[in-house]
Amino acid sequence: MIALQLQERIIENKDWATFLFLLCFVVIAIVKSLFEVQFSEFLRLPFSKKYTSTYKDTSNLYSTFTISLFFVQLISFSFLIQIVLSYFDFTTKTNWITFIQIFTTLFVAILIKFYIEKIVANIFEIEEFLEIFNLKKVTFRTYIGLIFLPIVILLYYNNFLSVGIISLFLVVIGIAMVYFYFLSILTYQKLILSRIFYFILYLCTLEIGPYYLLYHWFTKK
Repeated sequence: MIALQLQERIIENKDWATFLFLLCFVVIAIVKSLFEVQFSEFLRLPFSKKYTSTYKDTSNLYSTFTISLFFVQLISFSFLIQIVLSYFDFTTKTNWITFIQIFTTLFVAILIKFYIEKIVANIFEIEEFLEIFNLKKVTFRTYIGLIFLPIVILLYYNNFLSVGIISLFLVVIGIAMVYFYFLSILTYQKLILSRIFYFILYLCTLEIGPYYLLYHWFTKK
């Protein structure tokens, strides 16, 4: 008599992720259609100063263009974090509950940080500078999020993630942020030098501090 051994077959549901990826492309397509010139300049951001000089008004921080691409950026980074966590067996790539938790945590953390920065800027009397600084910061991070989106999709539907790829992501993000801070300091050097103590305090507390805490938590875990 033949003994049959039954094994549980686990079918991963990726439909929710596919829907979110499609949603990102739809949002990008709509933004490109509505803001064709701005989007075209935005794509040339690393190679041209035209975008930052043309759309430097702080009202652009709350524009449809910025907010729409900001949510695309959030989705991109949330998937990237979940993929990295799945590599270290904290979760799985297809766990939609984990994705919601990561997305919500990122959104709330950014929102809290934004309002804390406004309070600090008001105390140090650097409101105007911080508004411009935040606009540039959101712009650069959104650009990185868009660049990472197709890479994140490849990593989600394939299993070739490695420590080397994770390190490459961290290096790219690090270089991009250093480049951004260098440009900001170069552009607003007179204003920064007049309040150099407050700027260093702000940089250490609200920019470098959160990343250090995340790194410390992750390495300990």
